[in-house]
Amino acid sequence: MKIISWNCNMAFRKKAEYILRHNPDILIVPECEHPEKLKFPDQTLKPTATLWFGENKNKGLGIFSFSNHKFKVLKNHNPELKQIIPIKVTGGKFDFILFAIWANNPNDPDGTYVEQIWKALAYYEKTLSKSPVILMGDFNSNTIWDRPRRSGNHSAVVKVLEERKIISTYHSHFKQIQGKEIHPTLYMYRHKNKPYHIDYCFASKKIVSTLQSVEIGEYEKWCEYSDHVPVIVTFK
Repeated sequence: MKIISWNCNMAFRKKAEYILRHNPDILIVPECEHPEKLKFPDQTLKPTATLWFGENKNKGLGIFSFSNHKFKVLKNHNPELKQIIPIKVTGGKFDFILFAIWANNPNDPDGTYVEQIWKALAYYEKTLSKSPVILMGDFNSNTIWDRPRRSGNHSAVVKVLEERKIISTYHSHFKQIQGKEIHPTLYMYRHKNKPYHIDYCFASKKIVSTLQSVEIGEYEKWCEYSDHVPVIVTFK
């Protein structure tokens, strides 16, 4: 199973062909327009299942299947946590819960970005504890931005996940330390001299045991289309 996350910086319909060359089984696209606007060229691979969440039809969170995987949003989905979507994924070699993530809620006085994930960890505690899970997308966070004496920072999120035996596939695969990543996933304003690692794939250790590869897109290849590069994770 190959699962890809790529924040496309809007206008996904114009850029889909480039990410679909990587043949994802599941694709998570932050800053994706509403499916009504997704008019792909005839030669572009079409999804077999689609979910979309957002308030602005030009800029939401899209989740696509290009395989036999089927999606069902969990009944306990809390739309106040934006955008963190719990999805039951079936139809593959194993079933799991996917938390598709674009951490972005400018209306929350407690915090716009990682704070949404921190709240979600508490709200979905039972789901995280009882099922194999993958959390993937644009977290908009990194340990380098931890705020002192702030409980819901990036390091706290990582710690809570690790306590539930949910770990970062990138950090496991490349033997990296949080906050000292050598592969950026964001080049702010598309400037190569402003690199950050803010896109992640965390997975239950049972799933990580089947990890085959982790790829981070290269700046030169993707900067034309977005300030983010794709995170591509393949499981056996």
